[in-house]
Amino acid sequence: MTRPRVVIVGAGFAGYHAARNLSRISRGRAEIVLLNPTDYFLYLPLLPEVAAGILEPTRLTVSLAGTLKDVRVVIGEADGVDLQRRRVSYRQPENGHDELAYDRLVLAVGSVNKLLPIPGITEHAHGFRGLPEALYLHDHVVRQIELAEATDDPAEQAARSTFVVVGAGYTGTEVAAHGQLFTDELAAQHPRLTTRPRWLLLDIADRVLPELDPRMSETARQVLDGRGVDVRMGTSVSEATANGVRLSDGEYLATRSLIWCVGVRPDPLVAGLGLRTEKGRLVVDEFLGVPGFPDVYACGDAAAVPDLTRPGEVTPMTAQHAERQGKLVAHNVAASFGQGRRRPYRHHDLGFVVDLGGTDAAANPLRMPMSGLTAKTVTRGYHLYAMPGNRARVGADWLLDATTTRQSVQLGLVPAHAVPLESASPEVPARVRG
Repeated sequence: MTRPRVVIVGAGFAGYHAARNLSRISRGRAEIVLLNPTDYFLYLPLLPEVAAGILEPTRLTVSLAGTLKDVRVVIGEADGVDLQRRRVSYRQPENGHDELAYDRLVLAVGSVNKLLPIPGITEHAHGFRGLPEALYLHDHVVRQIELAEATDDPAEQAARSTFVVVGAGYTGTEVAAHGQLFTDELAAQHPRLTTRPRWLLLDIADRVLPELDPRMSETARQVLDGRGVDVRMGTSVSEATANGVRLSDGEYLATRSLIWCVGVRPDPLVAGLGLRTEKGRLVVDEFLGVPGFPDVYACGDAAAVPDLTRPGEVTPMTAQHAERQGKLVAHNVAASFGQGRRRPYRHHDLGFVVDLGGTDAAANPLRMPMSGLTAKTVTRGYHLYAMPGNRARVGADWLLDATTTRQSVQLGLVPAHAVPLESASPEVPARVRG
């Protein structure tokens, strides 16, 4: 008997855990194919520590081939789905093109940078969604401090020492918190630099971490204020140029650094499917199935999954939900070919953790608010638990950072043109035939 082929598109939190759990459940009864642009799973929550030079880049990468037993890994980027022929088309790494046939399809394509119609943003801002962007930001920050020290022009020194982060959610808050500590340490190594590096954190919301418990927001705000981060709520960028940004309140800031952390949107593949969406996310039922297509499932950031704990709402786009949904979709896919019974997605909030650098963090495990060293311990413990690999190496890097001086040099691996803010090329639209 021919084994059913399950094609999983995307190896983020949802896709990786779907593949890993389905391989365990199916025990060889299904052929599992994982399609992804890279050969690794990336543990996104610790990216700010790569940018700050705390963690080596490869610490956050987990080999797909090395950790997913009985899963065939195909390197490529999906650019179309034929729902009638049951085919996924994809671009190969060296510009070739091919298709994958499927009996079951799991769409876990994740998300890309959210863009806003602000003049100059796509040309002069850089996002923070992947390893290349974190490596680029690390080099860029080091370079700006070195160039600031080298100039005798006070205005240029101030501009190169000013870093603007837009978006005070998880990512933006952590980038600004780690960034201020990083540049203070860099400044101490460059004695001719007379201007203290300055970080600004902007958001149109009325508080940092607006999606979290207000007590966590207050903890983060106190840490940021104590470090000298210029936090401006109710403020954003109205225009960006190569030499600075104009804020929504009319103020102009000279800077060479604009870091875009305003949020994410579903991968453009979703919009090209021609199926029903909600706020850009593919509508699914509580079993993560796509209505009208019983062999198609979706999970993670790309899917609008009903939140059974809050009727009428969908689950937010977080790594915690993506991982859980990936595990459940594996169970339900296995049930579709006779292994067990399908289950609806129902979750319990386990709390959140935000790493603020140094010995600071904000956490509320099981709704218990924590701050300071206690929160830091919980936060790092959670990350070590959640990572599917490299735990010892990450722990070793943390120990080295706490006991030795951080070496901060430019690696020169990622040029600016290699990390454009706009991730989806308009010349290569997603294709679908229903």
